[in-house]
Amino acid sequence: MTEKIKNEQSNRRGFLKKTVGVAAASTVATVPFISNAQAAKTKTWKIQSVWDAGTVGYTVFEEWCNQMVEATGGELAFKPFSAKSVAADNNSLFDAVRNGVLQGMNPFTLYWSGKIPASVFLSSYPAGPDQPHQWDTMFYALGMLEEAQKIYSKFGLHYVGPIHHDANIIHSKKPVNTLADLKGMKIRVPGGMVAEVFQKFGVSTVSLPGSDIFPALEKGTIDAADYVGPAVNWDLGFGQVTDNILFGPPGVMSIYQPVDLMDLTVNARAWKKLSPKLQKIVEDQVRNYSSKHFLTIQKRNIEALDQGGIMLLQCKSIG
Repeated sequence: MTEKIKNEQSNRRGFLKKTVGVAAASTVATVPFISNAQAAKTKTWKIQSVWDAGTVGYTVFEEWCNQMVEATGGELAFKPFSAKSVAADNNSLFDAVRNGVLQGMNPFTLYWSGKIPASVFLSSYPAGPDQPHQWDTMFYALGMLEEAQKIYSKFGLHYVGPIHHDANIIHSKKPVNTLADLKGMKIRVPGGMVAEVFQKFGVSTVSLPGSDIFPALEKGTIDAADYVGPAVNWDLGFGQVTDNILFGPPGVMSIYQPVDLMDLTVNARAWKKLSPKLQKIVEDQVRNYSSKHFLTIQKRNIEALDQGGIMLLQCKSIG
């Protein structure tokens, strides 16, 4: 009798193990609604952003990349990388995408002003269009997107679309109330037209990646730094080493880069290997991401400014 009970228990355990195994296999095959056969066919692209890990900018980028496989029905996955993860600096990022080490990048478009001079007009510039919808109109209704793609194709790249970010502001170790106060200051700004304008007001301009700005401000090797808006600048700790934020004239957060644009740029050969249907999905996803990115940043801007402890200054006059 005892032996019979043992045999029955053993049989039940064996049945349960088999049942759990089948159930687990079934679950793996259906989450996230992509079969194992489909997963085996998934094409994975490595995409590096210029956002530093831990910032709200990178968090939104990472979330967007991670949903791409579902958006494309399992055909294409984006593997996200933060700044300097694969390519160590902007020059190597540009080359890594051209050469296929990375399949794509999420940079600030203005970073390529030295390589692609026309890029200064594909992103925010001093006294330029100051509302996101103005840029959307130019890109998606007036032919700017197609022109950008023609220009980028000469470098083995495909410009997929613009991504709205924010107005840029300057964190300063000393107060600046007029443009005359800028004279003699050493300020981190992007290159191109923006740097040239600041130089006209007697500023010594330097270019630094986002992760290098905090130590430069802390050590006093620069007096002030532009990077992006309050949200990401707060994440990077700029408020800990500066006492002032410089805005534009009343009602204008930034006059020199009122709508700083990022973009998704990919390797042209990789892009051409996608079906027209898949290309359209990626294009639509970039437009969705642009909206989500911009709105998330605006919300975080308010939260960052509510932290207080820093003086907000507006440039009142030229003299």
